[in-house]
Amino acid sequence: MTKPNVSGVVSSNVKLKLTVIFAIIVGVYIYTSWATDSTPIDIIRGWGGFQRILTDLFPPNWNYIPQVWEKLLETIQMAIIATTFAAIVSIPIFLLSASNLFPSSWIYQPVRFIMNVLRTIPDILLAIIFVGIFGVGVFPGIIALFIFSLGLLAKLMYETIEAIDMNPLDAIRASGGNTFQVIWFAVMPQVLPQFVSFSLYVFEVNVRASTVLGFVGAGGIGLLLQQQINRFAYPRVMTIIIVIFIAVVVIDFISNKIRERIV
Repeated sequence: MTKPNVSGVVSSNVKLKLTVIFAIIVGVYIYTSWATDSTPIDIIRGWGGFQRILTDLFPPNWNYIPQVWEKLLETIQMAIIATTFAAIVSIPIFLLSASNLFPSSWIYQPVRFIMNVLRTIPDILLAIIFVGIFGVGVFPGIIALFIFSLGLLAKLMYETIEAIDMNPLDAIRASGGNTFQVIWFAVMPQVLPQFVSFSLYVFEVNVRASTVLGFVGAGGIGLLLQQQINRFAYPRVMTIIIVIFIAVVVIDFISNKIRERIV
């Protein structure tokens, strides 16, 4: 008696599932393209406008760099302040959010809920709200970045804490150590490298985000970029774009090198 070809049946089932998944993806793409009236052909239709913008942007106005440099420093300072305060304030929050440190759901669940609410609010919406409260300037941008960074850091860190080795914690508890001693001697040594790494990552994100927040009046180089776009000063706009690009690349490189040495 011949044995059934099990591998052939499994292979056919896998192919059928992949075919169905591919058909669904294609169907969703076709529907969304029809619903939004957007297709790859639009890229070809817009090529003339793309060429016109490129012509307007080049050559950059290099004499404008001193003004750009001043606003770039302002943007970096915004990111530094927001990230630093968010990192400090997040420490008690992510500790209270960790279920292996505070098993009671009455403690960690409400803290997590508040952080989830903060994290779901887009940073640009926060900037619009605070610009309406405090007026145009750097301070609304710092507050918006602070709240966004706080929610992000808290989530990254409490998930990190919940994945640590529990043996050191149990040993300190068994020897009569209190919660503070458990956190200081067992938790922080394990998560400190990740905390520094995540803080650097959030700083990178904030540098990019602060550029966008400037478009709604939250200060920094984004505000300068918006002003020059409104004036149709495209050579200056290109200068700003180049400076932003170089700054982001340099910051990412330095941050990655620091993280490689820490982790």
